[in-house]
Amino acid sequence: MCGRFTQTATPEVIAEQFAVADSPLFKPRYNIAPSQSVAAIRIDPDTTARKLVMLRWGLIPSWAKDPKIGYQCINAKAETVAEKPSFRSAFKKRRCLVVATGFYEWRADGRTKQPMWIGLKNKRPFAFAGLWEHWTPAEGEPLESCTIITTEPNDLMRSIHNRMPVILSPASYDQWLDPTNQPTEPLKVLLRPYPSDELAAFPVSTLVNNPRNDAPQVLEPVSV
Repeated sequence: MCGRFTQTATPEVIAEQFAVADSPLFKPRYNIAPSQSVAAIRIDPDTTARKLVMLRWGLIPSWAKDPKIGYQCINAKAETVAEKPSFRSAFKKRRCLVVATGFYEWRADGRTKQPMWIGLKNKRPFAFAGLWEHWTPAEGEPLESCTIITTEPNDLMRSIHNRMPVILSPASYDQWLDPTNQPTEPLKVLLRPYPSDELAAFPVSTLVNNPRNDAPQVLEPVSV
């Protein structure tokens, strides 16, 4: 699964990397947790251009009665995303890029779990394959939310965890974002493990276990 991640790139770097015209101001995030706002990119239906928006992490299906279902929908499995009621409509019509600079996973070390940070070797921001949804409650303001798709681990991740988030290559962004690509079979091909040789991993402090800890110290490597 993917339950925590980082997004420390500046708005200017994100705008350049993902070809978005306007990137809202936001501070670096070192310990993003479910239910919090995350930076995501989708197609603006009015301009057909890429647009960066802030979405709540934990997808709330449009038919949901209670927004708490979002806590159960922070991830969608690549193997079932096209069929599961919570995700199949968004997979057809509402795909997005969730912007990140790395993610955390916990490696079992005997009776303890060692948090690990995983990111690109070139330290550039990248995109998780995401889905988004619009939910309108009976009373109150509408919510826009998202989920991150996960897949089987690559060789690097296999020693850490049995799942990993789908990281999309920049060459696939247009295909993934295009809402007119509703036949989903070609999209499933994109939901594969990212190449191990382009990723790096290192152990970090257990400070990351508490989502209230959102500071650079969380990301510092530790000896184990």
